[in-house]
Amino acid sequence: MQLIDGKAVATQIKREIATEVDNILSNGGKRPHLAAILVGHDGGSETYVAAKVKACEECGFTSTLIRYETDVTEEELLAKVEELNNDADVDGFIVQLPLPKHIDEQKITEAIDYRKDVDGFHPVNVGRLSIGLPCFLSATPNGIMELLRRYNIETKGKKCVVLGRSNIVGKPMASLMMQKSLPGDTTVTVCHSHTQNIAEECRQADIIIAALGQPHFLKADMVKDGAVIIDVGTTRVPDATRKSGFRLCGDVDFENVAPKCSFITPVPGGVGPMTIVSLMRNTLLAGKREIYK
Repeated sequence: MQLIDGKAVATQIKREIATEVDNILSNGGKRPHLAAILVGHDGGSETYVAAKVKACEECGFTSTLIRYETDVTEEELLAKVEELNNDADVDGFIVQLPLPKHIDEQKITEAIDYRKDVDGFHPVNVGRLSIGLPCFLSATPNGIMELLRRYNIETKGKKCVVLGRSNIVGKPMASLMMQKSLPGDTTVTVCHSHTQNIAEECRQADIIIAALGQPHFLKADMVKDGAVIIDVGTTRVPDATRKSGFRLCGDVDFENVAPKCSFITPVPGGVGPMTIVSLMRNTLLAGKREIYK
């Protein structure tokens, strides 16, 4: 069993990006600029945004954090999105989800200029992904593809099960894994809350990508020997022994599943760091106008 060290790979990619930024600046180019809008004080969102700001520093980017309280109106938020769309210095920006109930997340997402949508959530980027055109790829699936690539994990002709059908992970992940590319060229099955015999589907899989948000859902008896397991789950579970009062728990029963695998990602330190570094890579692409001129 080999552990897939997302933290180490992410550190390496950040170094590669920083070197590229140095080259851009030495040739008289502009420093890439990522902006983030954060509404409220959701614990998970605070953690993610802080990590994104730190990653910007490590990559040599300019970063701007725009904060609002939970009572911000949809109109105010849309006005800020429009302002960022028109700000020539901002290469890409994200609106951290989830948003308060009174704000329509889809409306906000669609208001973002797709050429600055470094999260890859805008319907234009989603649509281009589905037909294999260059686009900003959703950060978590993109990070997973990079891990498979850098660990030289064979995917061609393999059976891949994606657990979960979210717009952020499940659907784009399935789309990427079935495309004519490397990694890719797998036969994909997407399982969800209405799938019958999930355990049987998983037992047939060479690669399982678990993105359900249900701690320890994937058990050892659902995994065949030699499978590749990618755990996207990051549920906060109360833990009195931790300073924070919680620990991150994946969708995979790691302790019992790991011995059966050829490769597996840990939680934390697997997919999480790659999600953030993929956002950095999209910002670099936006700054260089590589996808949209």
